[in-house]
Amino acid sequence: MAGTLYIVATPIGNLEDMTPRAAATFGSVDFIAAEDTRVTLKLLNHLGLKKPLVSYYEHNLKERGRYILDRIQAGENCALCSDAGMPAISDPGEVIVTDALAEGIKVVPVPAASACVTALAVSGQPTGRFVFEGFLPTNLRQRRERLEQLKGEERTVIFYEAPHKLRMTLGHLQEAFGPERSITLARELTKLHEEVVKTTLGEAVEYYETNNPRGEYVLVMAGASPAETRPAPPTLDEAAQKARELMEGGMSASAAAKQAAQNTPFSKSQIYRLLTRQEENE
Repeated sequence: MAGTLYIVATPIGNLEDMTPRAAATFGSVDFIAAEDTRVTLKLLNHLGLKKPLVSYYEHNLKERGRYILDRIQAGENCALCSDAGMPAISDPGEVIVTDALAEGIKVVPVPAASACVTALAVSGQPTGRFVFEGFLPTNLRQRRERLEQLKGEERTVIFYEAPHKLRMTLGHLQEAFGPERSITLARELTKLHEEVVKTTLGEAVEYYETNNPRGEYVLVMAGASPAETRPAPPTLDEAAQKARELMEGGMSASAAAKQAAQNTPFSKSQIYRLLTRQEENE
C-alpha cells in the first residue's frame, strides 16, 4: 500500500510560528523532502528531531521527484517542505504534487504561514479579491508582456521580490502602472526587522534611490480602478464615421445615425447633423 505525501508549511521567519501539527508530522514521517536540507536541518534541530533528508529543488526535480514518489509508492510517508512558507506556492513543490496526484498518491496539506497572505492581511490594500503573481519573469521582454497583461487587473496584485532586484522591479511597476498607484512593501515578515510600509510606486522608487533594500519583499499593489479599465467613449467624429460605414452597407442616414448613437454620449440627431454637414462639404 502506498504511503502519503504531506505538504508541510514551515515558518516564514519566526521559528515560534511552527505549528504543533507540522512538528508532529515531521516526527511521524519516514523521510523529509526539502528545498534546502541545510535550512530544514536547522529547523529540525530547533524541534529536537532527527529525520532522513532528501534534497528536492528546481534543478533536480525530475530524477529526485521520481525517487521520492517511488519510495512513497513502496509504502513510506514523506513530508515535503520549502525553505519558508507553504510548499508548492511559487515553489518547485507544485511539480511533485501534480505527479503524486496523477499516480493516485494521497496528498495531505499541513498548512501554516504563507508570506503572500500574511502580507495581504496587513497591507491596507483591498483583500476581498486578489491575484498572486509571485516572482516576475527575469527576461525583460517576458516581464513587460506580463505587466502589460496586468494593466487592466482590478484585483489586488501580489509579487515576491529579492532585495537586489527590488529597485528594478519598482521601476518597471511604475512604468507600467504610473507613480500614483498604491503599493504596500512588506519585508522580513515575522522577523526582528519586520517592516510594512504603504505608499505609492513613485514614492517607493524615490525612497530606494537613496536607501538600500534589505530582506525579502512581498509587494502588495492595488488593482486598477474601474475608470482606468473602462474604454474611452467614442468621439462625435468616430460615431459619425461608424454611421457612414453603415450607410455604405445600404442603411439610410437616419437609421445609421440611430444605430451609431447606441452606447455613446451622443444623440441620433447630433450624429445626423454632423453627417449632413460632412456631405454638404464634400
